[in-house]
Amino acid sequence: MRTLPPPVAWAQRKNLVFLTICVEDCRNPTINIEESKIYFKGTGGTEKKDYEYTYDLYQDIDTQKSRSFVRDRNIELILVKKEDGPFWPQLLKQKLKQHWLKVDFSRWKDEDDSDDEAEGQNHDLEEMMRQMGNLGGEDSRPSLDDLEDEDDSDDEDLPDLE
Repeated sequence: MRTLPPPVAWAQRKNLVFLTICVEDCRNPTINIEESKIYFKGTGGTEKKDYEYTYDLYQDIDTQKSRSFVRDRNIELILVKKEDGPFWPQLLKQKLKQHWLKVDFSRWKDEDDSDDEAEGQNHDLEEMMRQMGNLGGEDSRPSLDDLEDEDDSDDEDLPDLE
């Protein structure tokens, strides 16, 4: 059976690389974190596809400090760079466009952004969400009960279809 590279999103800081392997319900994946590469093998997703790939990283990482977390919706890796900064121009050594590799803009931070700024932005966003009444939360669904018995007056003037 042919294996595929899993969909991946990545972002970085001067000392970290965030790697999210986007495979749902991946039970007991094989993840080997080496100094210059990451190996992943697992089965998951709605179609229970087999995924396998070796990521040859742009630069070396600290294998002792790097961690992986297997979650229901994805696998997250926090890779600690061996040397702080400069930012990597790409995740992989090979400079090829990979269709399965995307930038994780929700975690991305540019090299010239300060750490204090990012922390403040996160706090401001959380505060804004609280003030908006947690829009998007599970309990914030609008009630559509008042729409059930209304006459739909918009349909009255429509001509019959021939």
